[in-house]
Amino acid sequence: MKAIIYHNSRCAKSREALSYLQNTKYELQIIDYFNSPLSFAQLDNLIQLLDISPDDLIRKNENEWKLNFSKSELNDEELIYSMIEFPKLMQRPIVVIGNKGVVARPVSLIEGLLE
Repeated sequence: MKAIIYHNSRCAKSREALSYLQNTKYELQIIDYFNSPLSFAQLDNLIQLLDISPDDLIRKNENEWKLNFSKSELNDEELIYSMIEFPKLMQRPIVVIGNKGVVARPVSLIEGLLE
């Protein structure tokens, strides 16, 4: 089975999750969503798999959010487009194994996905 990590190499938590996954039995797929941006459909599907709202995936302490969106009321579609335009706004790391996924903060949340 494959473990997918939506990874930001500049993020310590993301690097920690990657290291954790490298020590499992799973084939690892790393998606660097900074260098290979997700499409609307990919991000929407990921949000549905995580069973959260787009708002739950936004990092609201990022400058990009504060400067561009904090004073706006955005619908779900607009929130998804904001994360596509500014990938730094996406919570990370996201780990998907099979048909389950988590925002792995803390990294120990990955344990709930392991078979």
